[in-house]
Amino acid sequence: MARHFDLHRLRLLRELKHRGTITAVAAAMSYSHSAVSQQLAVLEDELGAALLEPDGRRVRLTVQAEVLVRHVEAVLERLDQADADLARAVGDVAGTFRIATFQTVMMALIPSVLTALRVDHPRLTLELAHADPDAALSGLQVREFDLIVDEVFAGQPLVRSTAVDQTVLRRDPIRLAVPPAGSHPTDAERVSDLARADWVMEPAGSPAREWAERICHAAGFRPNVRFESPDMIVHERLVRGGHAVAFLPDLLWVEASPAVCLRELPDSGYRDIVCSVRAGTSKHPSVRAATSALHAACAEADSAIAVNLATPPR
Repeated sequence: MARHFDLHRLRLLRELKHRGTITAVAAAMSYSHSAVSQQLAVLEDELGAALLEPDGRRVRLTVQAEVLVRHVEAVLERLDQADADLARAVGDVAGTFRIATFQTVMMALIPSVLTALRVDHPRLTLELAHADPDAALSGLQVREFDLIVDEVFAGQPLVRSTAVDQTVLRRDPIRLAVPPAGSHPTDAERVSDLARADWVMEPAGSPAREWAERICHAAGFRPNVRFESPDMIVHERLVRGGHAVAFLPDLLWVEASPAVCLRELPDSGYRDIVCSVRAGTSKHPSVRAATSALHAACAEADSAIAVNLATPPR
Protein backbone atom coordinates (compact mmCIF):
# COMPACT_ATOMS: atom_id res chain seq x y z
CA MET A 1 0.00 0.00 0.00
CA ALA A 2 1.30 3.43 -0.92
CA ARG A 3 2.20 5.69 1.98
CA HIS A 4 0.85 9.22 2.34
CA PHE A 5 3.61 11.81 2.57
CA ASP A 6 2.95 15.27 3.96
CA LEU A 7 5.41 17.58 2.18
CA HIS A 8 5.25 20.24 4.88
CA ARG A 9 6.31 17.79 7.58
CA LEU A 10 8.94 16.31 5.30
CA ARG A 11 10.40 19.78 4.81
CA LEU A 12 10.62 20.20 8.59
CA LEU A 13 12.65 16.99 8.75
CA ARG A 14 14.90 18.26 5.97
CA GLU A 15 15.34 21.58 7.78
CA LEU A 16 16.42 19.66 10.87
CA LYS A 17 18.99 17.80 8.79
CA HIS A 18 20.57 21.05 7.62
CA ARG A 19 20.08 23.28 10.67
CA GLY A 20 21.01 20.74 13.35
CA THR A 21 18.52 21.58 16.11
CA ILE A 22 14.76 21.84 16.53
CA THR A 23 15.29 25.29 18.04
CA ALA A 24 17.01 26.47 14.85
CA VAL A 25 14.24 25.00 12.70
CA ALA A 26 11.59 26.70 14.82
CA ALA A 27 13.32 30.09 14.56
CA ALA A 28 13.77 29.77 10.79
CA MET A 29 10.18 28.67 10.17
CA SER A 30 8.58 31.07 12.70
CA TYR A 31 7.16 28.19 14.75
CA SER A 32 7.42 27.32 18.41
CA HIS A 33 9.80 24.57 19.49
CA SER A 34 6.85 22.45 20.62
CA ALA A 35 5.04 22.88 17.28
CA VAL A 36 8.03 21.57 15.34
CA SER A 37 8.46 18.65 17.74
CA GLN A 38 4.77 17.82 17.47
CA GLN A 39 4.80 17.87 13.65
CA LEU A 40 7.85 15.60 13.55
CA ALA A 41 6.15 13.21 16.01
CA VAL A 42 3.09 13.12 13.73
CA LEU A 43 5.37 12.35 10.79
CA GLU A 44 6.87 9.42 12.70
CA ASP A 45 3.39 8.08 13.43
CA GLU A 46 2.33 8.46 9.79
CA LEU A 47 5.38 6.61 8.52
CA GLY A 48 5.54 4.04 11.31
CA ALA A 49 9.28 4.58 11.71
CA ALA A 50 11.55 6.32 14.21
CA LEU A 51 13.04 9.40 12.57
CA LEU A 52 14.89 10.96 15.51
CA GLU A 53 17.09 9.58 18.26
CA PRO A 54 18.75 11.24 21.26
CA ASP A 55 22.24 12.65 20.83
CA GLY A 56 23.17 14.17 24.18
CA ARG A 57 20.89 17.16 24.66
CA ARG A 58 20.12 17.23 20.95
CA VAL A 59 18.58 14.80 18.49
CA ARG A 60 19.93 13.32 15.30
CA LEU A 61 18.29 11.73 12.30
CA THR A 62 17.99 7.96 12.18
CA VAL A 63 19.10 5.91 9.18
CA GLN A 64 15.46 5.82 8.01
CA ALA A 65 15.23 9.60 8.27
CA GLU A 66 18.43 10.09 6.27
CA VAL A 67 17.00 7.91 3.49
CA LEU A 68 13.78 9.91 3.55
CA VAL A 69 15.57 13.26 3.43
CA ARG A 70 17.49 12.21 0.31
CA HIS A 71 14.17 11.63 -1.43
CA VAL A 72 12.80 14.94 -0.14
CA GLU A 73 15.83 16.68 -1.65
CA ALA A 74 15.05 15.08 -5.01
CA VAL A 75 11.39 16.15 -4.80
CA LEU A 76 12.31 19.74 -3.94
CA GLU A 77 14.81 19.82 -6.81
CA ARG A 78 12.03 18.78 -9.21
CA LEU A 79 9.79 21.50 -7.75
CA ASP A 80 12.58 24.02 -8.37
CA GLN A 81 12.78 22.81 -11.96
CA ALA A 82 9.01 23.19 -12.31
CA ASP A 83 9.21 26.73 -10.95
CA ALA A 84 11.98 27.54 -13.44
CA ASP A 85 9.93 26.10 -16.32
CA LEU A 86 6.88 28.14 -15.33
CA ALA A 87 8.93 31.32 -14.97
CA ARG A 88 10.46 30.78 -18.44
CA ALA A 89 6.99 30.22 -19.89
CA VAL A 90 5.83 33.57 -18.47
CA GLY A 91 9.04 35.23 -19.65
CA ASP A 92 9.14 37.84 -16.87
CA VAL A 93 12.04 38.34 -14.47
CA ALA A 94 10.29 39.44 -11.29
CA GLY A 95 9.93 38.75 -7.59
CA THR A 96 12.47 38.71 -4.79
CA PHE A 97 15.94 37.27 -5.37
CA ARG A 98 18.29 36.69 -2.43
CA ILE A 99 22.09 36.68 -2.77
CA ALA A 100 24.67 35.93 -0.07
CA THR A 101 28.37 36.65 -0.46
CA PHE A 102 31.50 37.81 1.34
CA GLN A 103 33.33 41.11 1.79
CA THR A 104 35.50 41.62 -1.28
CA VAL A 105 32.79 40.48 -3.68
CA MET A 106 30.32 42.70 -1.83
CA MET A 107 32.60 45.69 -2.45
CA ALA A 108 34.04 44.91 -5.88
CA LEU A 109 31.25 43.19 -7.83
CA ILE A 110 27.86 43.61 -6.22
CA PRO A 111 27.41 47.38 -6.87
CA SER A 112 27.66 46.73 -10.63
CA VAL A 113 25.29 43.77 -10.32
CA LEU A 114 22.72 45.91 -8.49
CA THR A 115 22.91 48.62 -11.14
CA ALA A 116 22.59 46.17 -14.05
CA LEU A 117 19.61 44.35 -12.56
CA ARG A 118 17.84 47.60 -11.64
CA VAL A 119 18.15 48.81 -15.24
CA ASP A 120 17.51 45.56 -17.10
CA HIS A 121 15.01 43.91 -14.73
CA PRO A 122 13.23 46.57 -12.67
CA ARG A 123 10.59 44.09 -11.45
CA LEU A 124 13.26 41.96 -9.76
CA THR A 125 13.86 42.92 -6.13
CA LEU A 126 17.36 42.00 -4.97
CA GLU A 127 18.12 41.23 -1.32
CA LEU A 128 21.74 40.93 -0.21
CA ALA A 129 23.37 39.32 2.82
CA HIS A 130 26.98 39.29 4.00
CA ALA A 131 27.50 35.69 5.10
CA ASP A 132 30.25 33.25 5.98
CA PRO A 133 30.68 30.84 3.04
CA ASP A 134 29.67 27.71 4.98
CA ALA A 135 26.63 29.45 6.47
CA ALA A 136 25.72 30.79 3.04
CA LEU A 137 25.85 27.30 1.50
CA SER A 138 23.56 25.95 4.22
CA GLY A 139 21.25 28.91 3.65
CA LEU A 140 21.16 28.15 -0.07
CA GLN A 141 20.14 24.55 0.56
CA VAL A 142 17.32 25.53 2.93
CA ARG A 143 16.12 28.28 0.56
CA GLU A 144 17.16 31.30 2.60
CA PHE A 145 19.18 32.37 -0.46
CA ASP A 146 18.73 31.83 -4.18
CA LEU A 147 22.38 32.33 -5.13
CA ILE A 148 25.64 32.56 -3.24
CA VAL A 149 29.07 33.75 -4.29
CA ASP A 150 31.96 32.37 -2.27
CA GLU A 151 35.64 31.58 -2.63
CA VAL A 152 37.59 28.38 -3.17
CA PHE A 153 41.35 28.61 -2.66
CA ALA A 154 43.96 26.77 -4.72
CA GLY A 155 44.23 23.18 -3.56
CA GLN A 156 40.75 23.12 -2.04
CA PRO A 157 37.82 21.18 -3.58
CA LEU A 158 35.25 23.01 -5.69
CA VAL A 159 32.18 20.81 -5.40
CA ARG A 160 30.73 20.76 -1.88
CA SER A 161 27.29 19.28 -2.50
CA THR A 162 25.54 17.33 -5.22
CA ALA A 163 22.44 19.45 -4.49
CA VAL A 164 24.27 22.56 -5.70
CA ASP A 165 25.36 23.68 -9.18
CA GLN A 166 28.60 25.65 -9.15
CA THR A 167 30.29 27.88 -11.72
CA VAL A 168 33.65 29.65 -11.46
CA LEU A 169 33.05 33.33 -12.17
CA ARG A 170 36.69 34.39 -12.20
CA ARG A 171 40.11 33.34 -10.96
CA ASP A 172 41.27 35.99 -8.53
CA PRO A 173 45.07 36.20 -8.15
CA ILE A 174 46.37 36.60 -4.62
CA ARG A 175 49.65 38.44 -4.11
CA LEU A 176 52.17 38.89 -1.36
CA ALA A 177 51.73 42.39 0.06
CA VAL A 178 54.56 44.22 1.82
CA PRO A 179 54.68 47.82 3.12
CA PRO A 180 55.40 50.67 0.72
CA ALA A 181 58.76 52.42 0.42
CA GLY A 182 59.94 53.89 3.70
CA SER A 183 58.50 51.08 5.82
CA HIS A 184 59.90 47.74 6.96
CA PRO A 185 60.34 45.36 5.15
CA THR A 186 60.35 46.54 1.53
CA ASP A 187 63.11 44.43 0.02
CA ALA A 188 61.22 41.13 0.25
CA GLU A 189 60.61 39.56 -3.14
CA ARG A 190 59.49 36.07 -2.05
CA VAL A 191 57.45 34.55 0.74
CA SER A 192 60.59 32.85 2.04
CA ASP A 193 62.12 36.31 2.70
CA LEU A 194 59.45 36.95 5.34
CA ALA A 195 60.04 34.11 7.77
CA ARG A 196 60.72 36.62 10.57
CA ALA A 197 58.02 39.12 9.62
CA ASP A 198 54.78 39.83 11.47
CA TRP A 199 51.77 38.64 9.51
CA VAL A 200 48.09 39.52 9.37
CA MET A 201 45.85 36.62 8.33
CA GLU A 202 42.25 35.55 8.50
CA PRO A 203 41.09 33.67 11.63
CA ALA A 204 42.44 30.20 12.38
CA GLY A 205 40.33 27.40 10.94
CA SER A 206 39.10 29.39 7.94
CA PRO A 207 39.84 28.17 4.39
CA ALA A 208 41.79 31.39 3.73
CA ARG A 209 44.00 30.80 6.78
CA GLU A 210 44.61 27.16 5.84
CA TRP A 211 45.68 28.25 2.34
CA ALA A 212 47.94 31.05 3.65
CA GLU A 213 49.69 28.80 6.16
CA ARG A 214 50.19 26.19 3.45
CA ILE A 215 51.94 28.79 1.28
CA CYS A 216 54.24 29.75 4.16
CA HIS A 217 54.99 26.13 5.07
CA ALA A 218 55.94 25.47 1.44
CA ALA A 219 58.38 28.38 1.76
CA GLY A 220 59.97 26.70 4.77
CA PHE A 221 58.56 28.45 7.83
CA ARG A 222 55.60 28.82 10.15
CA PRO A 223 54.24 32.38 9.97
CA ASN A 224 54.25 34.63 13.01
CA VAL A 225 50.58 35.70 12.91
CA ARG A 226 50.32 38.71 15.19
CA PHE A 227 47.07 40.03 13.76
CA GLU A 228 43.87 38.18 12.86
CA SER A 229 40.88 39.63 11.02
CA PRO A 230 38.39 38.46 8.38
CA ASP A 231 38.40 42.03 7.00
CA MET A 232 40.67 42.52 3.98
CA ILE A 233 40.58 46.29 4.44
CA VAL A 234 42.13 45.81 7.88
CA HIS A 235 44.83 43.64 6.31
CA GLU A 236 45.60 46.31 3.73
CA ARG A 237 45.76 49.07 6.35
CA LEU A 238 48.15 47.12 8.55
CA VAL A 239 50.45 46.43 5.60
CA ARG A 240 50.27 50.03 4.41
CA GLY A 241 51.22 51.24 7.89
CA GLY A 242 54.27 48.99 8.03
CA HIS A 243 52.87 46.80 10.82
CA ALA A 244 52.55 43.51 8.95
CA VAL A 245 52.78 41.64 5.69
CA ALA A 246 49.85 39.78 4.13
CA PHE A 247 48.35 37.97 1.18
CA LEU A 248 45.89 40.27 -0.62
CA PRO A 249 43.47 39.40 -3.46
CA ASP A 250 43.26 41.40 -6.67
CA LEU A 251 39.59 42.24 -6.13
CA LEU A 252 40.76 44.83 -3.61
CA TRP A 253 42.08 46.94 -6.48
CA VAL A 254 38.86 47.53 -8.42
CA GLU A 255 38.37 51.08 -7.13
CA ALA A 256 41.95 52.30 -6.65
CA SER A 257 45.58 51.42 -7.26
CA PRO A 258 47.36 49.69 -4.37
CA ALA A 259 49.24 51.76 -1.80
CA VAL A 260 51.33 48.70 -0.83
CA CYS A 261 53.97 46.77 -2.72
CA LEU A 262 52.72 43.56 -4.32
CA ARG A 263 54.72 40.48 -5.30
CA GLU A 264 53.44 37.64 -7.45
CA LEU A 265 53.06 34.21 -5.88
CA PRO A 266 53.72 30.83 -7.51
CA ASP A 267 51.07 28.77 -9.28
CA SER A 268 48.95 28.25 -6.16
CA GLY A 269 48.55 32.00 -5.59
CA TYR A 270 44.86 32.37 -6.37
CA ARG A 271 41.29 31.77 -5.30
CA ASP A 272 38.32 31.01 -7.51
CA ILE A 273 35.23 33.18 -7.11
CA VAL A 274 32.40 30.67 -7.32
CA CYS A 275 28.70 31.14 -7.99
CA SER A 276 26.43 28.47 -6.48
CA VAL A 277 22.71 27.85 -7.01
CA ARG A 278 20.45 24.97 -6.05
CA ALA A 279 20.38 22.11 -8.52
CA GLY A 280 17.35 22.55 -10.72
CA THR A 281 17.35 26.37 -10.66
CA SER A 282 20.15 27.17 -13.11
CA LYS A 283 17.70 27.90 -15.96
CA HIS A 284 15.35 30.04 -13.88
CA PRO A 285 15.09 33.50 -15.51
CA SER A 286 16.02 35.28 -12.27
CA VAL A 287 19.07 33.05 -11.79
CA ARG A 288 20.12 33.63 -15.39
CA ALA A 289 19.70 37.39 -14.99
CA ALA A 290 21.76 37.46 -11.80
CA THR A 291 24.55 35.23 -13.12
CA SER A 292 24.73 37.25 -16.34
CA ALA A 293 25.11 40.43 -14.28
CA LEU A 294 27.82 38.77 -12.19
CA HIS A 295 29.80 37.72 -15.27
CA ALA A 296 29.56 41.26 -16.64
CA ALA A 297 30.71 42.68 -13.30
CA CYS A 298 33.72 40.34 -13.33
CA ALA A 299 34.70 41.56 -16.80
CA GLU A 300 34.46 45.19 -15.63
CA ALA A 301 36.51 44.34 -12.54
CA ASP A 302 39.23 42.66 -14.62
CA SER A 303 39.64 45.80 -16.72
CA ALA A 304 39.75 48.11 -13.70
CA ILE A 305 42.21 45.90 -11.83
CA ALA A 306 44.58 45.76 -14.81
CA VAL A 307 44.66 49.56 -14.97
CA ASN A 308 45.11 50.02 -11.22
CA LEU A 309 47.84 47.40 -10.89
CA ALA A 310 49.77 49.14 -13.66
CA THR A 311 49.89 52.29 -11.52
CA PRO A 312 52.94 52.33 -9.20
CA PRO A 313 52.26 52.47 -5.42
CA ARG A 314 52.04 56.01 -4.10
